[in-house]
Amino acid sequence: MGRKGGRRSQGALLFGMDRRHFNGLAATGLMGLNLRPQAWFDLLSDQNLEVDGPRLNQRMRRLESFGANAAGGIDRVAFSDANIEALDWMAGLLVESGFSPSIDFAGNLIARKPGSSPELPSIMLGSHIDSVPGGGNYDGQVGSMGALEVAATLADAAYTTRHPLEISIFSNEEGGKTGSRALAGEVETFELDIVTASGFTIADGIQRLGGNPDRLEELRRRDGSVEAFLELHIEQGAVLDADEIDIGVVEGIVGIMRWTVIVDGSTNHAGTTPMDRRP
Repeated sequence: MGRKGGRRSQGALLFGMDRRHFNGLAATGLMGLNLRPQAWFDLLSDQNLEVDGPRLNQRMRRLESFGANAAGGIDRVAFSDANIEALDWMAGLLVESGFSPSIDFAGNLIARKPGSSPELPSIMLGSHIDSVPGGGNYDGQVGSMGALEVAATLADAAYTTRHPLEISIFSNEEGGKTGSRALAGEVETFELDIVTASGFTIADGIQRLGGNPDRLEELRRRDGSVEAFLELHIEQGAVLDADEIDIGVVEGIVGIMRWTVIVDGSTNHAGTTPMDRRP
């Protein structure tokens, strides 16, 4: 997200859409209709759906209070009491919007609302609310509360999408992306013993949230079960802000790979120890 009232750059924005069009698109939960861009905008204008900005900001401030520290940041690390309390509060808001929330085996908060065509794959919106120690007030919060505002906007309008909707607040994003990776079947057993910033292992933390680390394999989503995923995110590179662009659409991200290396041997001088005396 960039500055208000900035220049409009079609090269940086999907279909050259401005913030009004983007907000309309997000507010309908990306209904999964196969329409040309202009048809999208005509449809959304007909629905007259607008998010409630003051409500969204008020809820953002409320979420910040869970784990707020004296320096103005957030200490809502995964599996902490603040994390659990915030999830409970958010689940209540989702119930008010007609969604059915539950905690899955990985500790994700997943809330569902049927569509008019239940056989269609779901549209998923969301992010995470756990933070690093001393984290900021927007990373994850914007996407999470933006998703809840979509839910509330649709409820206010008594609008039913064709596709089922899912709001997903993923667990332990900052400590290994456990919740989202569980849906892809990517969590390894050894990870469950890792101690997180909260002092709990991932396995114990999942149980604190209400999940079951012994059943993570059951969470893997089958191919095609999710039509699309949308996450609104605070800008982290300052490009939009510098160019005074309101909204940007991510077209690619940095790929990250990690290796676990175990070296067996004994402590000794690397330069002077003869090769035949090295284990």
